[in-house]
Amino acid sequence: MAVSVSKPWLLFILVIAILAVNSKLAVGDHRRTRRELAADIPGFITLSCGLPANSSFEEETSGIRYISDVTFVDTGISRSLPLEIKGNMKQYVWYLRSFPEGIRNCYTINNITRGTKYLIRAVFLYGNYDGEDKLPEFDLHLGASKWDTVKFVNAVKSVWKELIHVPSLNCIQICLVNKKLGTPFISTIELRQLQNTTYETLTGSLALRYRYDVGNTKSDQYYR
Repeated sequence: MAVSVSKPWLLFILVIAILAVNSKLAVGDHRRTRRELAADIPGFITLSCGLPANSSFEEETSGIRYISDVTFVDTGISRSLPLEIKGNMKQYVWYLRSFPEGIRNCYTINNITRGTKYLIRAVFLYGNYDGEDKLPEFDLHLGASKWDTVKFVNAVKSVWKELIHVPSLNCIQICLVNKKLGTPFISTIELRQLQNTTYETLTGSLALRYRYDVGNTKSDQYYR
């Protein structure tokens, strides 16, 4: 038996269908625009340390493009997390570069603008990449100055170090210093150019102490 549908109801159903399609398209456009902005913002340098040469990837959540670190460092060994650990982690910490040789190993990052404020972020995730199940401890330097000491709570909890810094040259060096307490390594390095009116200080740099996200109801949401 055929069911009769009045014209107003047909119009209503058609409008709902159009809105649903437009909503999906809008989500797609939003994600694409976010990725394009993340890729094109000047002053963004994002390194996946240990990523094979000439490789890159786009992080799914943020749309940020990570590139290999091989043109920024002359030493160290490319390593990756075990498969059982990698599957539970974001892609930007799948690889790392370890430095079993030498006391001090440095990245040199050029093409930055001196006198401009930058957010500098270094991320470390051990993940028992070397199979030794022994948490290392080492120092992190910015140029000749000590930035912080890198210590780990456990193998699968990442450590983030952030600094707001105004370079006096058109390059910076980020260095890992061996304290004979395990092999230094690093997972990612990120630079974000900021407005000079952001986080004003009378002198020196600002290091991150705490960051709180209040009001967020999504445990898997994060900001970069």
